Amino acid sequence: MVVARGNIAYSAVTQPVPESFSQRGTPGVKDAVHSTFVFPKETRVDPSACSDQCRSKETGRSWSEVRPSDLLMGVTLSSVHNSRTPVVLLQMANLVSGVGNGAVMIIIPWLVLEKTESAAAAGLVAALSTIPAIIVVPAVGVAIDRVGRKPISVLSDIASAVSVFAFPVVGWLVGLDLAWILVLAIVGASLDPAGYTARKSLIVDAARAGGIRLEALNGVHEALFAVGWTVGPLVGAGLIATMGAEQAMWIPGGLFVIAAACIWAMRVGDAGQESRILAGSDTGAVGLTRGLVALWSDKALRTLTIALMVLAGVYLPTESVILPVYFESLGQPKGLGLVIAGLAGGTVLGALSYGWLSKRWTHFQIIRAALIGTAISVIPMSFLPPLPLLVVFGLVLGLSWGPMEPLLNTLVQARIPAHEQGRVFSIQLTAFYVFPPMVMLATGAASEQWGVRPVYPVLAAVLVVTLMVTLSLSAIRDVDRPIEN
Repeated sequence: MVVARGNIAYSAVTQPVPESFSQRGTPGVKDAVHSTFVFPKETRVDPSACSDQCRSKETGRSWSEVRPSDLLMGVTLSSVHNSRTPVVLLQMANLVSGVGNGAVMIIIPWLVLEKTESAAAAGLVAALSTIPAIIVVPAVGVAIDRVGRKPISVLSDIASAVSVFAFPVVGWLVGLDLAWILVLAIVGASLDPAGYTARKSLIVDAARAGGIRLEALNGVHEALFAVGWTVGPLVGAGLIATMGAEQAMWIPGGLFVIAAACIWAMRVGDAGQESRILAGSDTGAVGLTRGLVALWSDKALRTLTIALMVLAGVYLPTESVILPVYFESLGQPKGLGLVIAGLAGGTVLGALSYGWLSKRWTHFQIIRAALIGTAISVIPMSFLPPLPLLVVFGLVLGLSWGPMEPLLNTLVQARIPAHEQGRVFSIQLTAFYVFPPMVMLATGAASEQWGVRPVYPVLAAVLVVTLMVTLSLSAIRDVDRPIEN
């Protein structure tokens, strides 16, 4: 290989080492040890062959003395050190974006009700705004893998900010009506998934730069996102009360700008682009379908994704349909708030616990405990016991379900090549966009027809059957087996 003298300090050209070359997923320490390093004056294949003149400025060690923990992909010879700044910036963007989205989720229906006084119109806006996202999300994964994780994240947050700022601007220029609200809501909903998926893809790069266990950072990332979605509606309600629904949009728009600035300020490599260079670019129809092919060819990941899609379709109507209808019929909004707080708090704690659990349990053991805990809590909840018990079982349900999202992230990062992870994340997100809302619509119709007391036990029974089938499948046990190309 010929490289112009003095151009770069490092080249991630992995050598075919039998025990590591066939491994999939994000390049790690072992791959870095067997990489070709290009110095300003010479190229070395074996790091131990480097003379003592090649010393790290930070550690003072010669290259032959550099420890394996120093050899994180993307770290140059002159900068063998860890920085937590990218981790902080990514999680700040994750949190403020979640708060912004949660606030918008409350403000837009309120705007529709103010302008039309029609609950049907509010439901129409909510339903139609999800349809374009289903079409856009698969293309988002391709863009992340080809263009890069940071650029797509920044562009998405800036575009989201513009779409949110447009509400008060259009209201000032021509006045908001249902048509304008629908158009702006559809535009915003189409842009949000790109930022969410790109930030999820950046977890690997931030963990690598900060020297943090990937499992621990996945848990923190999902926990903070859940916090954002929990706090966001409260912020939105407060903004409506103090500023009015239309002018309230300036605040979440500003939060999206902050999220974009945080991601722009991150100084990290891009494992996806590094992997794509090594693997060669995939273009055309092959590139568009590669995420689906990669997910479908991994039997364990495919089975878990389908199972979680079904389980989410049963879980989500609990907090979005069943409980609101039940407490509204009792005239107890505070009771609803307490149960939702228990669910949200449990989810945050469950996600945070994943890093701790991953050190002690296998992936399958975590899945089994999470699914059994979900069943143990949903079954008694389905009979709608007194409020204190509902709060306790809601907390247990959140605790049980919380580790599943960071676990799924970790499996994608470990089992899917880095240059295909954006597409796989987007395929999974599309599945969660399609199936759970369909179940929520069916649950709402059934609850209106027969009431929540007979409907909720049926949902619980479907959930129990699904998790029993899931745990009985041999493919789920393969999640702990390394996958090879």
